[in-house]
Amino acid sequence: MSTIGLLPKHAAPPKARSFGGGTLAFARREFRDAAASRWFFLYTLAFTVLAVAVSFMSLSGTGAHGFAGFGRTTAGLLNLVMLIVPLMALTAGAGCIAGERERGTLLYLLAQPVSRTQVLLGKYLGLAAAMVCSLCIGFGISAGVLAWRAGGVGLGAFVMLVGFTALLAVAMLSIGVLLSVVSRRTAVATGVALFSWLVLVFLSDLGLMAGTLLFRLRVQEVFGLAILNPLQAFKMGVIVNMNASLDVLGPVGAYASLTFGSMLPWMLTAVMIAWTVVPLAAAVVLFARKGSV
Repeated sequence: MSTIGLLPKHAAPPKARSFGGGTLAFARREFRDAAASRWFFLYTLAFTVLAVAVSFMSLSGTGAHGFAGFGRTTAGLLNLVMLIVPLMALTAGAGCIAGERERGTLLYLLAQPVSRTQVLLGKYLGLAAAMVCSLCIGFGISAGVLAWRAGGVGLGAFVMLVGFTALLAVAMLSIGVLLSVVSRRTAVATGVALFSWLVLVFLSDLGLMAGTLLFRLRVQEVFGLAILNPLQAFKMGVIVNMNASLDVLGPVGAYASLTFGSMLPWMLTAVMIAWTVVPLAAAVVLFARKGSV
């Protein structure tokens, strides 16, 4: 009698996860690690305190209860978001890959049955979700205080600010992740991220004014340079979607409103999306190369 049929059958090796499944697994891991980290707590606390403080300061002395509603708060929070959120996102993204590389855990992650692209996209999505949650906590507490004191006047403008802020955060996070991929050490990536933040903040207003005076730029050229800066694109996008006039930005704002009209909000949103996709795509390409560990 043949004994072949009596031999134990070996179990088939486990199949590798699909692209989406592997990416989501890394995203969940990164989100849990980020939510439990010290930086998440500190960033959330700092943003919440500043958001509530700016709300009180910008709206005090107006309205029946000392507040004028969400609309004026949105305008007051605009400059705070432009300063704080890019700094949070750039520094968080800077440690994404460089930190794993420096701790020696990147090799372990790449040894799993997943691709480099899955690892990078998973870590990016997890960090993006943590950043958005951090911002929503700050905005939510600020909105609760405002609703308690002033009702729901201007709530639509406030919600729009939250959406644009989330878009700004993921765009800056993409740049931070790109810096992390090309840096060998966390300190270097963080230093370059801080320098990038200073450059973007400087070029958002003072740099454009100085460049206009120094090089005698035309209004069309100033507008072109302005929308290339994600912070300026964010600022103009919020103002336009608040149904406010861009004339407050001077000749450049007036030119943009007259030239592009109803297409301007879509154009500014497209700029923000491009700042999200292009750096992230570059990071994926560079990280997928062999020898980038």
